[in-house]
Amino acid sequence: MIPLRVVYTAERNRRDLAASSRETMLAAALHVSGCVLLEPLRSGWRQLPMSAFRLTFIPVDQVGPGTPLYAADGSPASVGAGFGQVGDLTEPDPSQRPVGITDEAATRLAYEPEIAEVASLLRADLSVLVVSDKIVVPYLAEHIVRRAGREALIVDASGDDDDEEDGGPLSGLPAAGSTRQRQMARLRTLIRAAKPGHVIVIPHLDLLAGGADSGLSAEAREVTELLYASADRVVLAFADLSLRVPEVLAARLSRRLALEGSPRTVCFPGGGEAPLERALVTEQEAMRFAGLESADFYKHVAGLNPVRLRQAMRYAMQVHEGNPNPRVEDLRDTIRSFKTHLVTNFEIPKITFADIGGYDQVKAELQEALHVMEASQFLPEADRQLKGEIVPRGFIFHGPAGTGKTLLAKAIANEMNGTIQVVSGPEVTSKWVGEGEGKVRELFAEARRNAPSVIVFDEFDSIAARRSSWEDGGSRAANAMVAQILTEMDGFRPDVPMLVIGTTNRIDIIDPALLRPSRFRSFHIDLPDVEGRRAIVHVHARRYHIEVGELLEPIAKATEGWNGDQIASIFRGVYIAKWLRRESLDAPEELATRIGAIIGGIQKAAQDMRVSQEGQ
Repeated sequence: MIPLRVVYTAERNRRDLAASSRETMLAAALHVSGCVLLEPLRSGWRQLPMSAFRLTFIPVDQVGPGTPLYAADGSPASVGAGFGQVGDLTEPDPSQRPVGITDEAATRLAYEPEIAEVASLLRADLSVLVVSDKIVVPYLAEHIVRRAGREALIVDASGDDDDEEDGGPLSGLPAAGSTRQRQMARLRTLIRAAKPGHVIVIPHLDLLAGGADSGLSAEAREVTELLYASADRVVLAFADLSLRVPEVLAARLSRRLALEGSPRTVCFPGGGEAPLERALVTEQEAMRFAGLESADFYKHVAGLNPVRLRQAMRYAMQVHEGNPNPRVEDLRDTIRSFKTHLVTNFEIPKITFADIGGYDQVKAELQEALHVMEASQFLPEADRQLKGEIVPRGFIFHGPAGTGKTLLAKAIANEMNGTIQVVSGPEVTSKWVGEGEGKVRELFAEARRNAPSVIVFDEFDSIAARRSSWEDGGSRAANAMVAQILTEMDGFRPDVPMLVIGTTNRIDIIDPALLRPSRFRSFHIDLPDVEGRRAIVHVHARRYHIEVGELLEPIAKATEGWNGDQIASIFRGVYIAKWLRRESLDAPEELATRIGAIIGGIQKAAQDMRVSQEGQ
């Protein structure tokens, strides 16, 4: 046997490690128990079972100051303020920033109240469904089961007969290449093997039940029948926020708990609390980005789970490694960039309100609404419950095509220092019940993770039309999608800065339930008046480096009834003539001639289109 010296702080840490199954891998047992080592593990040792080692336990007070200590993953741990944060050896101190913090410790701290609640339910022999991001599931499962004082039987899909009945502590989640059939076989075996004091842990109940299909598919029916047939077994199951577990299956579990993003305030296991920024940002990170302010920091990470938050901070430290004096604004922009790298559809907008000509009244009202969102974080403590009522959730921009509705949405996201995703309504629709609302649910989940964020539904009427009483498949699918949007809107977390914007030229067919002021505030984006057209001409002339001078007023008058996109096309045409065709347009009369020709061409094209439509 290999001799190994293990350091522990609390007696419970020593007991947890000593009680581990002899077949559990050493690294997993160390990770769960929170013990650390006097020597780093050699290559390959982390994969050996506990039975391969002879452990010598040493209390931390017998370790000399400055003695190197090592966590289960081989990273250094240190005695002092941060000792408990690396390897989870001691209880963290709410009054101090951690010197270092692992993803596991961050998850434990961020979700401490929920971990305690679920553990108490398991101790009462009640089954629980936890809905969370999958990346935190391994850490949640370990801490919940350990806190409950139960023994875990995990549906890890390994399919290995040798360890199906070992009942050891959690040692991981499904291996790469696992299949649903092997997971089901494992689940059946564990149900037969389960005894009092055991908890069956299902890390991926949603996938076992068929993934995004919210109906009772053959897969879901199989899992449902199996779990109902063993109603006396205690189950701890997990599902992703963006996937739906059929209601009849979820009802088999006594309690459902959703964990999304990170809390504003962290509650420590030993008592006390601290702002998220103080609990999960290390001393070195806080010194690097001097001037961190808790409320502002939280606004930009509220939608990130604690593991993603820690990844974002490590990414920011790496990005600014060569920057001698990075600002808090640099950290904010880096976190925003990090979030857009996690998904392919969200982007960082470049458009500002100054880039949009006209619509001064609309822009003023939008900026006031954004100011309410920003200022709401400073509400008096006694009025915190009002935040969900005063913070806007969404806007509907309705009016003719080409009037800048999507540009306004991008300017809003920019003003929020957020990210944006523009989705075409028809891309989301489906004639099959379950598909459309699944896409909507996933979009909202991604938006919350990317907060501050804006989702734009272009052609909103295609997914939010008035619900029908018809019972055909298409009508039921459309009705279900509207219901899902309503569910998502009503489930907004007021501390997660996020907006939903719908653009449409058919507000008359939008479902009335969505037009309530508490859900969507509507703005009519009409064709610009002469003052608005002047502003639009000025914006695009500046953008394309064209000096219009005295032509400003004639252009504004000649474009009556035009939308902003049509006006912009004038200056695109002039720029192309100068750049590609090398036309000399420096003289005012030459420029006037070219602009007149472009305006005439656009007017003729519009007239031809009207004639064509009338002929139909």
